[in-house]
Amino acid sequence: MTETTAVVLAAGKGTRMRSELPKVLFPALGRAMIHWVLDALQSAGIRQIIVVVGYRAELVRNELSGRGVDFAVQTEQLGTGHAVQMCRPLLEKGTNPVLVVAGDSPMIQASSVRELLEEFEDGGFGCLLGTLIKENPHGLGRIVRDSHNNFLRIVEHKDASLEQRQINEVNMSTYLFDRPSLLWALDNLKNNNSQAEYYLTDCPELLLNNGKKVDARAVLKACESLSINTIDELAMVESKMREMGYQCVN
Repeated sequence: MTETTAVVLAAGKGTRMRSELPKVLFPALGRAMIHWVLDALQSAGIRQIIVVVGYRAELVRNELSGRGVDFAVQTEQLGTGHAVQMCRPLLEKGTNPVLVVAGDSPMIQASSVRELLEEFEDGGFGCLLGTLIKENPHGLGRIVRDSHNNFLRIVEHKDASLEQRQINEVNMSTYLFDRPSLLWALDNLKNNNSQAEYYLTDCPELLLNNGKKVDARAVLKACESLSINTIDELAMVESKMREMGYQCVN
């Protein structure tokens, strides 16, 4: 399988956690949640990992010292696309694929990552998204397809029509890019939205409109849909991790 570089987005504060601690450093079963993400990526065979840090970056760097990862710094919080743009000096050399995942998803599964990598291999993709089918997709971006089931775009819940809100294939911020295609998309991202931010979610549609092959595969498992934005949600994730046999660290 082709060597892959992973980019882990870990620059945010996590305002709803009501703490000065960067969200990715909140403990899940006794470990900073980002460690579980790195474990899954490394178990899937990914050796080069870039962690994007920003808010209280020194704390994240210190926590991950010894993990053999590289760091990119996002000094301003200008969106997920901007975060990946900050990795450009580390991505300009080489042609191997780039996987982008969130650092606050401790239940990411190595098996899902491997399946996405296998789907991508020799597929000629500019971008392949890892998605999941969720019974109650409220609040999540929907994967919009045409009448032939071809990928068209990601539509955020707040922007989705009533019809689009019936879609239960959702975006979980798991993207696998052809490296030259990713760099092109990052160069062409615009921030003409209400937040004036650069969204990584715009990259797949940009690539599709530029003639690249873009698709999504629902390879993610139900447990990977559990997001952490509040302390209550963290408690729910910890409960699920115990149920699945994750080992608590004392």
